[in-house]
Amino acid sequence: MVLNIIDLLKKEIPLEEESLIIPENTKTGLVLVDIINGFCTVGAGNLAPREPNSQISQMIEESERLARVFCEQKWPVLAFLDSHQPDKLEHPYPSHCIAGTEESNLVPALRWLEEEPNVTIRRKDCYDGYIGSIQEDGSNAFADWVKTNNIELLLVAGICTDICVLDFICSTLSARNRGFLAPLKDVVVYSGGCATFDFPVSVAKETKAGLAHPQEMMHHVGLYMAKGRGAKIASEVSFGELEKP
Repeated sequence: MVLNIIDLLKKEIPLEEESLIIPENTKTGLVLVDIINGFCTVGAGNLAPREPNSQISQMIEESERLARVFCEQKWPVLAFLDSHQPDKLEHPYPSHCIAGTEESNLVPALRWLEEEPNVTIRRKDCYDGYIGSIQEDGSNAFADWVKTNNIELLLVAGICTDICVLDFICSTLSARNRGFLAPLKDVVVYSGGCATFDFPVSVAKETKAGLAHPQEMMHHVGLYMAKGRGAKIASEVSFGELEKP
């Protein structure tokens, strides 16, 4: 029954994806959204998966694959890490990813990024990495990163497809359209490098203030909404001829 509903959804709101080959002469940046223990590691927190999840596992594997290539080529990478103060929660979600805890750190497969010179780590205290990049002086760390690295193409992966990834995409595209992110031209979401959480209706009914969140359906909806805002959706990502490091 669930599969039939998902098939119907994809028929009613079809999503065309493309194969992305990143050309060697295009300045490309990689953004990884919230690939941290609190959202990805089994049992790591209130919003972590309760059991192994294939969509999340694939997202981590593909994100690591992309990050390895970007670091070998010394291309810019920015990793957003959800990090909250205990007294600043995000309704309707329970306490999660508290700053200074392992929940708010990169998953083990990506911890090596912290030592890479081409990688920028940005801790944020809200869904949207663009908003979370606004600093006390009014400047925006993400916008500065785009401009400093002359990024023309932005490749995005991470979790959750329909929440933090989507919010970041929407704000980034709006800023690009207003001319705030020159020379950025294209924003690409890699579907295989994204994931969301699974909270079926049967569990939601037993949880106070719980909202059902079927994983496959909401993943599709998140990608569909991102495309509707102007992002490109890639089903696979490969690279043109690369220089040897």
